[in-house]
Amino acid sequence: MTAPEEAVAVCFSVSVDKDDLGSFNSCEGLGCEFVIEQREEGGNNGMVWQLPTRIKYPNVKLTRPVTRDSQKITSWIAGMAAGVKRRTAVIEAKTLEGKTIASWSLAEVIPVRWTGPQLSAEQAKVATETLELAHHGFLDAR
Repeated sequence: MTAPEEAVAVCFSVSVDKDDLGSFNSCEGLGCEFVIEQREEGGNNGMVWQLPTRIKYPNVKLTRPVTRDSQKITSWIAGMAAGVKRRTAVIEAKTLEGKTIASWSLAEVIPVRWTGPQLSAEQAKVATETLELAHHGFLDAR
């Protein structure tokens, strides 16, 4: 039996319907929240029912230094000028050697916001960009 691998990732590669958007060094917002409705049962003072009603998914924020792959994001967004089409995205957590250690498939993805770099000749710092995606949940990876 092999030991489980450590979940230490150094980058996250992102593709949208097989179109590679490149690698990102930060990924925030992968998760979900079950909205719970509470109902008190009449005659049973010691019981409050916790009933799940819906699942909410936060937006996913991906950040990286500006690279040649930055053009891929602006091209994807520019292609939506005629209409927004929801697509499937895959985020893969990768090791330094490029081995995928975990992946998440997101359903019905649309871009919410792209923030480009703050450019200033007065401050020498890494130019970064952030892509924010909305989605309707995770797809079964089986």
